[in-house]
Amino acid sequence: MRASAPGSNSGAAGGVVRGGTPSDRNTILQVQIFLDKHLFGPGKLDGALGEFTFKAVVNYNFANGHREIYNWQHVLAAAAKEVPVMFAAYKIKPELADHVIPDLPEEPEEQAAYPYMAYRSLAELVAERFHTDESFLAKLNPDKKIDRLKVGDMVVVPNIRSFRIEEVKPMASYKADPALSKNTIVVDTTDRIAVVYAPGDKLLAAFPITPGKPEFIPVGTWEVKTMMNTPSFRYDKQFLEEGVRGGEAYQLPPGPNSPVGIFWCGISKSGIGLHGTAVPRTIGRAQSAGCVRFANWDAIRLPSLVRPGSRVIVR
Repeated sequence: MRASAPGSNSGAAGGVVRGGTPSDRNTILQVQIFLDKHLFGPGKLDGALGEFTFKAVVNYNFANGHREIYNWQHVLAAAAKEVPVMFAAYKIKPELADHVIPDLPEEPEEQAAYPYMAYRSLAELVAERFHTDESFLAKLNPDKKIDRLKVGDMVVVPNIRSFRIEEVKPMASYKADPALSKNTIVVDTTDRIAVVYAPGDKLLAAFPITPGKPEFIPVGTWEVKTMMNTPSFRYDKQFLEEGVRGGEAYQLPPGPNSPVGIFWCGISKSGIGLHGTAVPRTIGRAQSAGCVRFANWDAIRLPSLVRPGSRVIVR
């Protein structure tokens, strides 16, 4: 389906405004956590009423047979029951330091010499781990200098099942599956949402995305061909800007700060794929070259929804 955000409401009363939309941060975060858990991605968890939270509510309602798809009452009730606690305390483990390289350079020609495109700070790692960004992490921890987190520190985080970089199996690939390969993923480049359907048009999941530049968007029907964790990436500035291979390119190592993040799903359109990102807070805003970007915490869930052989409809 194509879900558009409804107009904003006003007139706060008891934490909820007219139309049933919550107005306080904790209730919004509660809803976001619930939606994320049920594979209707609201974007980053930040307790703010953004475009993708509205779209996630609409898609959740549609998937669950609620006729009034813009009505928040169903999701508010379900979230209150299933997510009674919105925050958790997290202690940074020593092994996570292996996934941080503070001096990781910004330039591709210098990145190519490194073995791993790691996080640049523990703050970046913890934020992505709990599906948020450093700004919201700082709001939740006003007594801490978020940019100076160290191993052993205890931080308050959204109470979500974490994206665990240490559990991402390097170079793992995913084969066709009798059930999952029958599912379809529809990439709506106008609404910037990727929606997964089972046969019979049963809506299974929906995630925010960043589509490619308009001139490179591969509109049409394609097929998933390859799926793998932790891909390396050929950085070719001319190809990214013009769609034509240039004479200079750099092979970048894998890692969460790779331009394609920690996951690659190649489709039958040569050179185009669905993949993660190094900067999840820009999902829905910044453009990619021709591919479709997901937050890493959403990208890693794709193999549980689609497999090689699945249809990919780009529109």
